[in-house]
Amino acid sequence: MYINGKWEKAENNAEFDVFNPATGDVLSQVADGSPGDLAAAINAADRAFNTWSSLTAYNRSQYLYAAWKIMMEKKEDLARIMTMEQGKPLTAARNEVQYGADFLLWFAEEAKRIYGETIPSARPDQRFFVLKQPVGVVGAITPWNYPVSMITRKLAPALAAGCTIVLKPAEATPLCAIEMFKIFEEAKIPPGVVNLVTTFDPKPVGKEFISNPIVKKLTFTGSTGVGKMLASGAALHMKRISLELGGHAPFIVYDDADPVHAAKGAVLVKFLNTGQACISPNRIFVPRHMVDAFTEEFTNRVNAMKAGNGMDKGVKIGPLVGPDAVSKVENQVEDALSKGAKLVTGGRRLTDNFLANGYFYAPTVLTNVTKEMLIYREETFGPVAPIIAYDGDDDVIEMANDTVYGLAAYVYTKNISRAMTAFERLKFGIIGINDINPTSAAAPFGGIKESGMGREGAREGINEYLETKLGGFSI
Repeated sequence: MYINGKWEKAENNAEFDVFNPATGDVLSQVADGSPGDLAAAINAADRAFNTWSSLTAYNRSQYLYAAWKIMMEKKEDLARIMTMEQGKPLTAARNEVQYGADFLLWFAEEAKRIYGETIPSARPDQRFFVLKQPVGVVGAITPWNYPVSMITRKLAPALAAGCTIVLKPAEATPLCAIEMFKIFEEAKIPPGVVNLVTTFDPKPVGKEFISNPIVKKLTFTGSTGVGKMLASGAALHMKRISLELGGHAPFIVYDDADPVHAAKGAVLVKFLNTGQACISPNRIFVPRHMVDAFTEEFTNRVNAMKAGNGMDKGVKIGPLVGPDAVSKVENQVEDALSKGAKLVTGGRRLTDNFLANGYFYAPTVLTNVTKEMLIYREETFGPVAPIIAYDGDDDVIEMANDTVYGLAAYVYTKNISRAMTAFERLKFGIIGINDINPTSAAAPFGGIKESGMGREGAREGINEYLETKLGGFSI
C-alpha cells in the first residue's frame, strides 16, 4: 500500500492472492489492508490537504503533467500488467492506458480553468463574489474492468481541484493500481496527497468512507446495488457522492441504416472487453425485415473473433473476471433458451486445451429474445448479444427506454431528423449516433436513473470536487 508517501505492508502483514483470469495462475500477493491502515491513509490525506489545496493551480498542473509524461513512457509495461491481471487483449489494454493518460493531460489544463465569478447586486453598496474551492479529502473506489483509466478519471480531477485522495482499487486488479501509484511517486506528488489501500474485503472501506467525517466526498464506480447502499449511507452524513453504476444499453438499428455497417459497429462495442463494460449494448433492436441480414453479418464477424489469453497475437475475446461472472452469463443464456430464444452461435463455456484453466465463455448470439427473459432486463457483463426484432409501427424508443438503467445508448440511422429525435427522447446519459465510442477525457461521462449521478471527464468532472462559496461585500 502507498500511505503518506511510503510503501507499507498491512499492519497485520496480511496478504491476498491476485490471479490471472486467463490461466488461473497466481500473479502476486498484495497487502490486505485493515481498518487501521485505511484510517492511517485518511489521516495522511487530511494532513496533506491544507498544503496541497494552497498550491497554485499552475503548481498542481505541473504534477499532473509529470505523471502524464511518466505514464506514457510506461505505456507498454502498464498494458502488459493489465492484460495479465484483468485479461483484456493487449491491444485493448494499450488503448486503455492511452485513455487513462488522457485524463491526466486534460485535467492538468482544467486545473487552470477553475473560474469564479462576480454577480451584480441590487444594492449600490454591495458586491457578490463566487469562489470555487476543493471539497477536501476524497475516498475513491474503482472497478476491475477498467483498472487504470478509472483511477485517473477520478484522481486527476480531484488533484486538479486541490483535493487529496484515498483510493481503494478492486480486489481483482490491485497490481494495476500499484503501478499507477509508482507513477505518482515518481512524479513527486507530495506525501499524503495520493494514498492507496488494497484490501480483499471492500465492505469496511465503503463503511469508513461514508462514516468518517474527514472524508468529504465519495466517488464510486461499480454495481448499482452497491452504489445505492453507498448513496444511502452518504445521505445520512450529508456527504458529497458521485456514482458511475450499471448499464443496460440499447442499440437501435433503424430501417434506413446499412445492416452491414450497423452490424460491424454493434459487434465492436458489444464485445469490447469481452462485454465487461458498463456501456456495452445489452439489447440490440433491429427491424423485423432486416433481422436475417443483420444477424448473418453480425454472426460472421462474431465467429471470426478468437478467444484466448490476451497476451497472444490475434486474440479478441479475453476471459471473464471470475467464476461468478461465468455463472451469471450461463444463467442468462439458459433462461433465454428455455423461454424460446434461438441460439445462433456460442452459448457455452470454452474449455478447449489451455482455456479450461481460465474463465472463458464463447461469444454468443441470441435471436427471438423477448421481454420475459432475464437478459432483456438484467445487465449481462459478458459476451452475449441478444437481438430483438421490432415492427415498423412499434415505438422502438419506448422499448429502449423500458429499463431502470440510463447510461449509454446507440442509434444507427442515415436520417438526421430521426437521429435528433432519438437523441432527445432516449433517456440515457450518453448517446452514440452512428458512433460506438462516444467517450473522451474532454466529454462528460455518466448516467441517469439507476445508472448513477454526477459526471466524470470534461469540465463537469472537476466540478464534482469543488464547493461553491459566495461572498457578499458591503462597501
